[in-house]
Amino acid sequence: MDAISIKPRSNLNSVVTIPGSKSCTARALVMAGLTRGESVLRECADCDDTTFMIDGLRGLGVAVSRDVNTVMAGGGPFAQPAAPLFLGNSGTAVRFLAAACATLQGDAVIDGVARMRERPIRDLIDALRAWGVEAISETGCPPLRLVSSGKFGGTTTVKGDASSQYLSGLLMVAPYATRDVCIRIDGELVSKPYIDLTIAMMNERGVVVANQNYKQFDVPSGQTYRPGDYAIEADASGASYFFAAAAVAGGRVRVNNLAPTSHQGDVHFPQVLEQMGCGVKQGAGWIEVFYKEPLRGIDVDLNAMPDMAQTLAVTALFAKGPTRIRNVHNLRIKETDRIAATATELRKLGATVHEHDDGLEIIPGELQPGAVINTYDDHRMAMSFALAALAIPGVLINDPQCVSKTFPDFFRRFDALQ
Repeated sequence: MDAISIKPRSNLNSVVTIPGSKSCTARALVMAGLTRGESVLRECADCDDTTFMIDGLRGLGVAVSRDVNTVMAGGGPFAQPAAPLFLGNSGTAVRFLAAACATLQGDAVIDGVARMRERPIRDLIDALRAWGVEAISETGCPPLRLVSSGKFGGTTTVKGDASSQYLSGLLMVAPYATRDVCIRIDGELVSKPYIDLTIAMMNERGVVVANQNYKQFDVPSGQTYRPGDYAIEADASGASYFFAAAAVAGGRVRVNNLAPTSHQGDVHFPQVLEQMGCGVKQGAGWIEVFYKEPLRGIDVDLNAMPDMAQTLAVTALFAKGPTRIRNVHNLRIKETDRIAATATELRKLGATVHEHDDGLEIIPGELQPGAVINTYDDHRMAMSFALAALAIPGVLINDPQCVSKTFPDFFRRFDALQ
């Protein structure tokens, strides 16, 4: 399918179920791959990123079987791969498995698609080198060759304003270091909720991490993950588009299997919509957003949940007054330069958009029907601009298949809203 359109509708009244969290699935797979013994992971995200992570683990000698949303992974020492690990455009898989390769006794090459070869990984390379791992890249991007004796650890440093996935990857492999680990943060740490999520999942599997006010993380060596049967909760990032649908089209949307107490940072996106004028209800295993009053523009720092920037930017088209999104400069090194791409496509829909180094200012204008939206091979571009199609006639979204990266049946579920 080259393009897709969605019939506009209003006054929604829907209860939806969202697939398992991609972020939780990726972390659970890495930990299972490092665990001695088999783990069962239920309700995993069934998407391209999961497939690349599983392929990478298999390349490292991990026994992995998969039955749709359930994955069984029997861990053990990683083996030197016979061929380069091709991880597509999955930045998560590249960063997490590069760190995990510190446990290897041998070498591995990690590579991906052309866009992945443009995405910097220098900060992770430097951190691994401080641990005694030889990390080789001609450009500071993949392809990346890692050579390790299996003996690593000690003190290393990560820049706080780089991707939080570097730190998460280092934390997850730290229990298997041969020396106690101390990870120091240079500057203010971005996306703290993702680090909280990583540590919570490590704790659930029996590993202790000391968080020194996000300035330093200490992990005693000699710890191991506990095998077990683990359930993956619904994806809070994927849920955001359905919550925002209630704000844009009116009515109410409830998402099940997503607890307000989730460690996923994006679970707090409904509170951002509440600032714009929406109402929010929640229970033990669900969250609901409903239209309460006309939307108003807001000024918000989204550093803790940068993946919500595009969702909010499109929602801002329907608000009164400007919306300013701040402190998400790391969006420029994602699947595309998300700040530039979002600004370009919002202008097609009638908005005036001021692009800043760290975000966007969206000034709503007269909505323009019939716009053709480019998605830049970025799943979040496609899913975010589906919100515009829900309320503006004739909006066409190019290359909808790109959502397969994290949410393959998104458009089927989204178009079922009523």
